[in-house]
Amino acid sequence: AGSISLLQLVAVFSLKDGINFKKSPDDGKCYIIYKENGELKACKNQCKHQGGLFIKDIEDLDGRTVRCTKHYWKLNVSTMQYVNPPDSFTQDELDVVMTDEGGLQLVEVIVWDPWLADPQDPQELQEGEVTVTYLTHACMELQLGGKKMIFDPWLTGPAFARGWWLLHEPPADSMERLCMADLIYISHMHSDHLSYPTLKSLSATRPDVPIYVGDTSRPEPLSKGSLMPFSCYLRQIDEHLRFMILKDEVHPELDTCIIVEYKGHMILNTVDCTRPNYGRLPHNVDLMMSDFAGGASGFPMTFSGGKYTESWKADFIKNERKKLMNYKAQLVKSLQPKIYCPFAGYFVEAHPSDRYIKETNTKNKAEELNALIKKSAPGITTWTPKPGAVLDLALALMSPSRKAITDPPSGTNIYKDSWDFDLYVDELNRAITAEIFKHKSWIQFYYIWAGFKNYNLVVRVIETDEDFIPIDNGYNYLVDFMDLSFPTQRPTREHPYEEIKNRIGVMRHVVKNGLLWDDLYIGFQNRLSREPDVYHHRFWNHFQTELPVAGPDWDLFLQQVSSYQRSAEPQGIQTESVSASTLSLKKADCTVS
Repeated sequence: AGSISLLQLVAVFSLKDGINFKKSPDDGKCYIIYKENGELKACKNQCKHQGGLFIKDIEDLDGRTVRCTKHYWKLNVSTMQYVNPPDSFTQDELDVVMTDEGGLQLVEVIVWDPWLADPQDPQELQEGEVTVTYLTHACMELQLGGKKMIFDPWLTGPAFARGWWLLHEPPADSMERLCMADLIYISHMHSDHLSYPTLKSLSATRPDVPIYVGDTSRPEPLSKGSLMPFSCYLRQIDEHLRFMILKDEVHPELDTCIIVEYKGHMILNTVDCTRPNYGRLPHNVDLMMSDFAGGASGFPMTFSGGKYTESWKADFIKNERKKLMNYKAQLVKSLQPKIYCPFAGYFVEAHPSDRYIKETNTKNKAEELNALIKKSAPGITTWTPKPGAVLDLALALMSPSRKAITDPPSGTNIYKDSWDFDLYVDELNRAITAEIFKHKSWIQFYYIWAGFKNYNLVVRVIETDEDFIPIDNGYNYLVDFMDLSFPTQRPTREHPYEEIKNRIGVMRHVVKNGLLWDDLYIGFQNRLSREPDVYHHRFWNHFQTELPVAGPDWDLFLQQVSSYQRSAEPQGIQTESVSASTLSLKKADCTVS
């Protein structure tokens, strides 16, 4: 561990009580210093969510809160706790060091950059020795000497239930390439990276292929996966090839990125990480890849009520994409890779029922990001990939003027024009008629399994058709997460309220299989409204990342239902009146329509 001085010799007498915004004259980075009763606290002026800049919060009468310019998150600088969303993150503090001259320095304690622990001098590469082939979305094939490594193979089927579909047509031999891989890296469990349809096809041919994932708090559920501790060159694949996996600071339970090194040449793939490795990444790598597009969220397209007019949504999305574009360009400029490739953003809301999302959820274009990078950092070579295009790293490093990228043959189909919708949607909809949903007590069983409670939030969940119209015989129920009860009416106490309309096939598929709610939210399979308009981080974080790894025991549920039915038959009690208490659940009422 070590430390680095960030902002030097700020005169203490110049600081007013409360919030002080400061900017380093050396590098332009911004900081916040909070002063109260002579005590000082400090942090970087950077939101922990997605790196936005904080400004004064005009709604704060106490002078302790700042507001992020990106998503309007709020930070109480006196406690370094985020207050909107409530119960979410803690801001990392900087050490405040007083000087003999009456000034102060802001100092950040850092961990030694792990890729420097055992450095290797770059060796000369031969033409064809290291190649990178773009297949589709976040899937890259790396030929590294005699080894073949593949990142995040999503080659077939949808992601996030049925909300995302591949934009690019993978090369015809992509599955064969995957089956010939020596090792596979999967960055995280989102289904555009951990694609079950793809891995199902792989397992039929190569069930023994090594798959590496980061040892997150919720590792990918792969029986053949190898969990990698973070920040070490644990895997020395051969004499020249090794790699390390790094975690994301904002989503440490989920996201990872990877550094691959071959003969001293580094390839950095930050994938979807918001702030990988606490913002510390290697400079001057040979090749850097990252996401770029945006749009990987239901917000704000799936929201209604209040400020969520179509014009507000359009303005918000436009501004968000612009901010993301500038952030990525600045990040690439600061890291100065020799080559940069934007990827992991080539998806489309192709299903006809999601036309509104497709038209509303505009995304950044890789060509525009690369043009912005070339303008601010002309020394960086940029690559806008096409399916089947090959980058020869040796040629790229020899001379920028040499043709290092081989594009797919003329006439190659770049964009997909068919997606087998019925095959996958029918599979989801089979859950609609599952036996468990004939008994309304599944509601209590499911939410008790989910394990989220002691939080002041009431949610109404409504099953709908394709157009989000409530179904006459679908479930419509309330959940009070304060005590995990299921009232027939909203409680009289003051409480936040959310209404969530879910497409019935996807919701029942998620419930039946104990899946995370990303399929609903990121997959655009629900519509939401909330009172007040506050993001409840604890609730969504739980249902999107913290559900039990083992799914609900529906066999036990059905056994309990059957047992109660048999004991109740003489009294003429029907299935629909099975009580939660009889099923070893907390007794509660729910309303269904």
